[in-house]
Amino acid sequence: MWSLETLGRVRLSKYFFMREFLYSEISNFHEHANIPENPDLAIEVGRAFCTELLDPLHETFGCVTVRSGYRSPSLNTYGNENKLNCARNDYPGECHIWDRGEGDQRIGGASIVIPWFADQNAQGRDWRDLAYWIHDHIPYSEQWYFPKLAAFNLTWEPRPRRTISSYIAPRGKLLAAGAEPEETLRQRQSRYADFPPFKGVKQPAIPDEWTGDS
Repeated sequence: MWSLETLGRVRLSKYFFMREFLYSEISNFHEHANIPENPDLAIEVGRAFCTELLDPLHETFGCVTVRSGYRSPSLNTYGNENKLNCARNDYPGECHIWDRGEGDQRIGGASIVIPWFADQNAQGRDWRDLAYWIHDHIPYSEQWYFPKLAAFNLTWEPRPRRTISSYIAPRGKLLAAGAEPEETLRQRQSRYADFPPFKGVKQPAIPDEWTGDS
């Protein structure tokens, strides 16, 4: 039997724990619990999402902030019915509900902010610089950008759709599923030539055995 405290302590990847994704303003303000209906599936999907997508971002750019993480089916329904910026539960791109679907129908994701890039975007840097870097480096399924803080939805699926959309100008769909980018690889690389090297942040080494005084 899962307790909420135990669930929050589950380590999803090298850098992320489940607790980071359970916080919800909707849940807190409206007093509607955010508890998975299927914790085991939520953990399974969350681990894939964090390991394949968020860990490489963290190791390249440093801090990755979760703006909106997991939502239970019940909480997401409440948010949708009360016009709180939640898509319908059956909407194919609803990435916040991790504990649904089987096989290739699984989907997980979150709305995140990369402060290193958000500061530059606030000064006018094009959001497409980051979008193309992600496209060329990690196996995302969907990116969807928002004006505030250059936040974006990032999703994982077993079979990535590889779509990019934005509410920031130029608005609309930059890349449709199955399509190739209009810009060549060389053009895309020129956009992010000043980015840190992929997985460029050096973490302190972890010793094989602790040899300090007990």
